[in-house]
Amino acid sequence: MDSIIIEGIAFSIPLFIIAIGGIYSEGSGVINLALEGLLGFGAFAGGLSYALLSSVITGNPLLLIYASLAFAMVGGALLASLHALMCIKFKANQVISGVVINMLSVALTAFLANQINASVFGQPSNKFLLEIFPKVTVPLLSKIPILGALFTDLYTFVPIIVVIALIMAYILYKTPFGMHIRACGDNPHAVAAAGGNVMKIRFISVLVSGALAGLGGMCFAYSISTTFSPNIYMGFGYLAIAAYIFGSWKISRTFLACILFGFARSAGYVLVQKLELPSSYGDLVLTLPYIVTLVLLLFFSSKTKAPRALGDVYE
Repeated sequence: MDSIIIEGIAFSIPLFIIAIGGIYSEGSGVINLALEGLLGFGAFAGGLSYALLSSVITGNPLLLIYASLAFAMVGGALLASLHALMCIKFKANQVISGVVINMLSVALTAFLANQINASVFGQPSNKFLLEIFPKVTVPLLSKIPILGALFTDLYTFVPIIVVIALIMAYILYKTPFGMHIRACGDNPHAVAAAGGNVMKIRFISVLVSGALAGLGGMCFAYSISTTFSPNIYMGFGYLAIAAYIFGSWKISRTFLACILFGFARSAGYVLVQKLELPSSYGDLVLTLPYIVTLVLLLFFSSKTKAPRALGDVYE
């Protein structure tokens, strides 16, 4: 049970922050199917920053590890600006733009990783090696039966993401800017009539989605393989989209969906180990969150309520 909770949290929390980014973008009215590409490009930017800085700065790697998270957010926001420019400035089809961004990110990061490794590091590889992300165990809380697993071997990016998530939730639901974001997703013309700049609000919201997706993608790179590689594109962005759709674009409900997906994944791995099944069954476990998605889709798709102006081009 402890391993299910530990691994489930390590997967759920990065997925949650990516989903919050999607809520910001789509809450403002801009469909964002590009989360998969944004998390991958953010992980590429973070992995590249770590590889470059580690060759120059020696000593304690913790500074480089946390700096790579910041660079990942910048990288995700940078690619998100392309999606925002296409959808908001040039009024392109938002679904097509997101799909193209995903394909562009896969091809571009693989190409750049190969070229940079060959020219800078002299290695024919499309990966950037990372350090093992630090973990902590809270002395007293870790002794609590069952729930103590939440505070055992905890990646330190988990509390970082939790704090950021609380800040983003406060901004979205308790500040005037958050109210403007939600109003742009429901009635952008009313925002404009009240003197708000709809295009600016939407642009910022899409950039936020890219930054948060980049952060989540970098955390996945550290926790899943301790490398950046094209394998980071494993459908996690689409899983985050499913999470906030099931959560009706609400942060609290989305959190529960992410926890469910994460525990389904970790429970599957534990089941394979307990039954002593061949390692190939581990690949089958990767499909469990998506199977859960399909099952939930059957029962809850009719109850989800998207922002009323989602996908509408603002004139």
